[in-house]
Amino acid sequence: MSQPETKLTSPTSLIVDAVLVIAFFIFIYTKVSTHVPSTDKNMILLWGALCSACMTGVFWLCIQMFRVVLRAQRADKRD
Repeated sequence: MSQPETKLTSPTSLIVDAVLVIAFFIFIYTKVSTHVPSTDKNMILLWGALCSACMTGVFWLCIQMFRVVLRAQRADKRD
């Protein structure tokens, strides 16, 4: 028989993930925007945000993979 499916996310975990991702984006933006080879504020904003968005996407994937691995490890300890 199949086991009942459990929800993998909760409202609290979504809020925690959102706060972490936004904080990471702001942190990375402050680091990479100083390395944009331009004096135009719009170009610095554009390329800093694009680079930060890419890195933030990878960070979000890392958070999700960590959550899945942690859940699997905890499930193995129960069995």
